[in-house]
Amino acid sequence: MNPLLKMVLELGPLVVFFFANSRGAWIAERVPFLSDIGGPIFVGTACFMIATALALSVSWILTRTLPIMPLLSGVIVLVFGALTLWLQDETFIKVKPTIINTMFGAILLGGLLFKKSFLGYVFDSAFRLDVEGWRILTLRWGLFFLAMAVVNEVIWRNFSTDFWIAFKVWGNMPLSIVFTLLQLPLMQRHALPEEGEEAAKQT
Repeated sequence: MNPLLKMVLELGPLVVFFFANSRGAWIAERVPFLSDIGGPIFVGTACFMIATALALSVSWILTRTLPIMPLLSGVIVLVFGALTLWLQDETFIKVKPTIINTMFGAILLGGLLFKKSFLGYVFDSAFRLDVEGWRILTLRWGLFFLAMAVVNEVIWRNFSTDFWIAFKVWGNMPLSIVFTLLQLPLMQRHALPEEGEEAAKQT
């Protein structure tokens, strides 16, 4: 998939969430059925769910496959978004990032206990690392996911809803990008030679 389109599909629902929350009343006035949902956070949640479903659908149409992490995140968005709207309780959508990050962190770190580097299974087609490289990278990402779960808990419990949404959109992604870039030296040190390079060396 085109990298720009991939980024739009991944970030688009979050941007929609941010915009719909900040302009919830304006949107509700122009979309009648949203006026009965509730305040801005509920309008934003409804738009977030719709945008997430659309992003997953477009991804499936273009690639005929859905990566496991976006798929799990999308399912949790839809489930917790529905609970948020049904019970009129914004807590459900706020704890969604905590649950997703904790789940990913637990899966990655739990796999290491059984000597399984699950990142290697997911990204082996994109990156070729040795066993130690995948182990260290999996450990770091597992700890990062757990740290982001803690950060989400601290922010939604101690700051306003608007601040939490702004951080979710403009804080989470930059932190993830910076963390990813910091892993490049590790990946370069543990990168396996390409098959063509191996064959050339052998000859």
